[in-house]
Amino acid sequence: MPPKNKVATKPKATESAPATITTTTTNPTTTTSTSQPASQPSEPTTVLERSQHRYEQTRPFEAARRQHGLSKLSKEDQKGWICDQLLHLTDRLPAASRSRLLGPKASKEIWWTINGTNSIVRGLKYKHKSEPHTTWGTDRDGHDVGSYSIERFDERTKKRIALTALQVSSRVFRENVEREKRGYVDARSGQEVIVTEREIDEEKVRRSKMAALKKELYGEITGKLASSVEWEDVVPIPHEEPEGALAAIAYPAEYAEAMSYLRAVMSKKEYSPRCLRLTEHIIAMNAAHYTVWLYRAANIFALGLSIPEEIEWLNEVALANLKNYQIWHHRHLLVEHYYPTIASDPTALAQFAKQERDFLIAILSEDTKNYHVWSYRSWLVGKLGMWEDEEELKSIETLIDEDVRNNSAWSHRFFLVFSNPKYATPGKGATERDEKVTQELVDREVKYAQEKTYLAPQNQSPWNYMRGVLVKGGQQLASVQGFVEEFVVKLGEGEEEEEVRSTHALDLLAEIYAEKGENEKADLCLRRLAEKWDRIRGGYWEWRRKCLTKSAKVVEEETEKVEAVAVA
Repeated sequence: MPPKNKVATKPKATESAPATITTTTTNPTTTTSTSQPASQPSEPTTVLERSQHRYEQTRPFEAARRQHGLSKLSKEDQKGWICDQLLHLTDRLPAASRSRLLGPKASKEIWWTINGTNSIVRGLKYKHKSEPHTTWGTDRDGHDVGSYSIERFDERTKKRIALTALQVSSRVFRENVEREKRGYVDARSGQEVIVTEREIDEEKVRRSKMAALKKELYGEITGKLASSVEWEDVVPIPHEEPEGALAAIAYPAEYAEAMSYLRAVMSKKEYSPRCLRLTEHIIAMNAAHYTVWLYRAANIFALGLSIPEEIEWLNEVALANLKNYQIWHHRHLLVEHYYPTIASDPTALAQFAKQERDFLIAILSEDTKNYHVWSYRSWLVGKLGMWEDEEELKSIETLIDEDVRNNSAWSHRFFLVFSNPKYATPGKGATERDEKVTQELVDREVKYAQEKTYLAPQNQSPWNYMRGVLVKGGQQLASVQGFVEEFVVKLGEGEEEEEVRSTHALDLLAEIYAEKGENEKADLCLRRLAEKWDRIRGGYWEWRRKCLTKSAKVVEEETEKVEAVAVA
C-alpha cells in the first residue's frame, strides 16, 4: 500500500477535470514558465479516437510529453511524468518485489507525487494509430474495429451480447441432452431430466439465430449440420490438405461440412436413418461420389429398408444424372440384394422385370446410346432370365425402328438372341460358331437385318449384324451373295455404268469372292473402294489387297506341298 500522507495535500480534482501542465518557454533574453491546460481534443467519432481520448485523460503527463516534448515541461511536471512511468512499469509486480526494486524512500516519493498531481493509478496503455492492428481486433472483412464509429461499435456490442446469451442457453440445452442420456435425476424435483419437443424446437430457432449472428459478426458460416440438434453428438472430421499442396481443392463450405460428418459416422460404422439422409444430401451436391453410394447401400441393407422404394428414389436421381456410372452400380447392388426375395415367385419376378424395362425405356428415350444403361440392361437380362421375354425383344425392335443406326440397340439384340442359354453353348465367344444355333433362328435374324439394310444401305450396323449371324450359324458368307450384289451394279465396267449403293456391301462382296477363291474379283472390289468409293481409307484397302495376294501365294505354296507329297 502507498504510504499515508503526513501533511495536507491539495484537494484532488475529479478524473474528468483536465490536468494543468506547466511548460517552459526559452528565448535569448528571458526564460518564462507558463501554466496552461492540456489541449482538449475534439469530440471522438471512432472507437480508436475514444480510446485515445480516454488514454489522455488517464495519463495526462504522458499526453503532455507526446504533445510538447519532455524538455518543454516544467521540472515539477517532468518529475510527475517520471513517477507516472515508474508507477505503471512496476504496477504489475507484487508489492514486495516493487519495494525491493525501488526502495522504501523512492516508493514513498513516487506516491507522494502521484497523490499531489491527481494522477490515475490504472491508466490505459498507448496504442499508436499507425499500427496495423489494435486491441479492438478486426471484423470479418479484415477491417480494424477501432475504425468503427461509436454508434456502429455499440450496435456490434449489442449483437455480441445477444450471441453470448444464445450460446449460454444452447450450452444449457446440450447439458440437459447429456443428462437425459445418462438418466440424470434432478435433485430438486426428484424426476429424470427429459428434453421436450418444445425445447428442441426452441434450440433449432436458437441455433439459426446464432449462425446468423456468427456470420454477420465474424464471417463464420455455420452449416446446416453443425446447427442441427440431430448431429449434436457427432464430432466432424474435416479434410486436411497436405501443406504446400500444388492443387488444393477449394470445396464449397456446405459440401466440406457434409463430408466431414460423413467421415465421422463412417469411422464409427454407424448405420442409421440420419446417415441415409446425409448420403442423400451429399449425392444432391455430388452424384459421382463412389464412396457415398457404397455407404448408402450399406445403410439400406443394414436397416432392412425397402429396395423398391430406394429404386423409385434412384430413378429420379438417374434421370437428373444421365452419364453417372455410380448410380448404375448402386442399382446393380440393390437388384442383387433384392433378387433372392422374388426369385421363387414368377409373378413378382415378371412384375419387377417390367418395371425395370419401363424405366430403361424412359431413360433411353433421353439418351439412346448411354453405355452405362445398356451395360446394366444386358446384365439385368441375364440376372432376371429375360431371354424369352417377348416384350424385351419388341422394345429393342422399337428402338431400331426409331433409329436404324442405333448400334447399341443392334448389339443388345445380338446379345439377347445369341446369348440365350437355349441357343448358346457356355464358353462360346460372340464371334465363334455355335452348333446349338438353329437354322431357323439364323434365317430369321438374317432376314431381319436385310430388311433394315434397305432402309439405310450405308448404315454399317445391319451389315455387321448379318455377318455375326452367319458366323454364329456356321454359314458361308456366299449364302447372302445375291442380296449383297443388289447394292453393287456393273463393277469395273466404266465410271458411268458402275453403281455402288453401299461401300459396306462392296467390302462384304470382296470377302465373299475371297472365300470362294475368286481373288481377281475380290481385288477389283478392294481397288474400286480405294480409287473411288472410299478414298479416305485408301491405305486400308490397299493393305487388304496386299493381304489378299499374300493369302493366294500361301494357298498356292500349300497346294504344291500337298501335290509333292502325293506324288512321292
